Amino acid sequence: MERKKFLRSLLIGAMAGPAVLAACSKDEETTVTDPSGTGTVTSTGSSSSSCTVAPTETEGPFPTKVAASYSRSDITDGRTGYKMTAKITINSSCVPLAGAIVDIWHCDAEGNYSEYGGSGMQSTNYQSVHFLRGRQVTDANGIVNFTSIFPGWYSGRATHIHVHVYSSNGNSLKVTQIAFPEGSGTAVALVNGYKKGMTGYTYNANDNVFSDDMLKIEVATVSGSLTDGFALEMKINAA
Repeated sequence: MERKKFLRSLLIGAMAGPAVLAACSKDEETTVTDPSGTGTVTSTGSSSSSCTVAPTETEGPFPTKVAASYSRSDITDGRTGYKMTAKITINSSCVPLAGAIVDIWHCDAEGNYSEYGGSGMQSTNYQSVHFLRGRQVTDANGIVNFTSIFPGWYSGRATHIHVHVYSSNGNSLKVTQIAFPEGSGTAVALVNGYKKGMTGYTYNANDNVFSDDMLKIEVATVSGSLTDGFALEMKINAA
């Protein structure tokens, strides 16, 4: 139901005219030349309206089984890949939400998740390990920081990060996902699917989660380089 309300609001905005749409437009794209010579990175901002409630998305099929066991900011846990830091700001009604519990998880460079495997959905068995999963509590500015690696991809999905936000007393506030900017000069293009390449990759426009995100609410800002690593920033309005 929340997704339907979100789409309905887009239609109302379109009917209201360009002034309304301009208030919710994406930040401008800024291309930054990488001095290391590994390429250029386009830093693409998500929707400029931090008051738009993030769409609710699926938590599965690989949610963290016991998230409270992984209270840590560095979630790398031995996985190799290009370094990535993630700064996530949680808001509620446009106000930074302090004391919120934020869980994130994503696949490794090869597209595999920890805590799962040995089945048709993921042949490699990683049931006994817990890499690329973590929990942090937001500070007074509603911010959590994680250190990880740039996610790989797997069949049927664009590059993404899962997020589950809870209130300070443990009530679920929002389950959503973070998308990555795509196209020439972006981090996704530079990483190029690691060893897998991009053949068979599903882009945001065709992804079953992100394809209806017309205002790019779920797209993070990502900057950096292969040499120095990448920095992701995302604002999520949980309510």
